[in-house]
Amino acid sequence: MIRTNNTGQFENELTPDLTPLLDIIFIVMVFLLLTASVKLESLEVELPQTETKVLQTTDSDPVTINLTAQPPYWALQGKAVEGWEAFQQAVLKEIKTNPEKPVVIGADKAGSVENMLKLLAFLQQHDIKATQLLMEEDNS
Repeated sequence: MIRTNNTGQFENELTPDLTPLLDIIFIVMVFLLLTASVKLESLEVELPQTETKVLQTTDSDPVTINLTAQPPYWALQGKAVEGWEAFQQAVLKEIKTNPEKPVVIGADKAGSVENMLKLLAFLQQHDIKATQLLMEEDNS
């Protein structure tokens, strides 16, 4: 049997030191979190329609980008632009000359979804934030 002094200075030496055990547990936990594969899942949702008008007023005129259903598919500030490459250069030039202006995208309902995704990918690649997507009010 182990005896200790009444002063209590040896009582702390009899308890096990858990610090190394905690270190190993945290290392294993971090390893498992970093190596766990996360499967991203998406759900198909039907977006709600609104009957109210949402108006946003800005102090400056916005940079407007339009997607049409018929060629030429691209328009900037109300002027048609022939070709995707010319449109990209025109958008970058307009954003560089007016960085404080918000960007508004208006797409034709019968327009190509592929063109819309192409435009959104281009804006994201160049870190251009679109502040509004124009839509018609649902009157049904």
